[in-house]
Amino acid sequence: MDPIAIGLIVFAFVISGALFGVFLRPRLPVAHLCKDSKEIMKLGTGLVATMTALILGLMTASAKSSFDMRDQAVKHAAADLLTFDRILARYGPETREIRDSLRRLVAWRHDVIWRSHQRSAAFQPGYPADPAETTPILEGIGDQIQALTPQNDSQRWLQSRALNSIEEILKSRWGTFGDGRLTIPVPFLIALIFWLTIIFTIFGIFAPRNGTVLGILFVCALSVSCAVYLIVELDDPFDGVIMVSDEPIRYALSHMDQ
Repeated sequence: MDPIAIGLIVFAFVISGALFGVFLRPRLPVAHLCKDSKEIMKLGTGLVATMTALILGLMTASAKSSFDMRDQAVKHAAADLLTFDRILARYGPETREIRDSLRRLVAWRHDVIWRSHQRSAAFQPGYPADPAETTPILEGIGDQIQALTPQNDSQRWLQSRALNSIEEILKSRWGTFGDGRLTIPVPFLIALIFWLTIIFTIFGIFAPRNGTVLGILFVCALSVSCAVYLIVELDDPFDGVIMVSDEPIRYALSHMDQ
């Protein structure tokens, strides 16, 4: 879901509802705008507004939870990568080629996921376009570690730890980047847009036809659409304006191969 498109759709429906209400008001029979009718419409609007607030709260909580989970996963991934690199460094100079391959792969993944405008010096255009296809590369690194020939108990222990670490990295990468689906259900968005349109239509029916009221309705519609835009934007943590920070991965890259 494109957050900007969703925000524009919300704004279009909401402002259209408000303008339709303003257009409808003078054409309704007087009896439809009597005191009792207005009371019922106010009660109905209050009910729909309560349900709308509930949906907005659920959407915000879902998007924020997903964002925080991915943020923590990136931090754990950076820590795992640094730990793995240090294990290989302690093993000995035999792992230099493995460490270089790992650093190039991490730099490439960083550039692809965070869509850097300036590619890092380690960027390798020969890597596959789909990050999921880098799994064989990581598995190849595991095979290289397994092919090492330890000379003593310390190297055997480090080799075992390195094999465990690469398996953890393989497993965690799917939880961090593998699932690109958004967490906000589409029916929630449809219900939200429908209810907001109803609310603003009733606002338009109640509103007198003057520039001040129309301006306020416009600002309110814009505010609501911006809120929905921010929620949907938050739900996609690796793209757009609100993104998970790449600082942990950049820190890991700066300290690898040392």
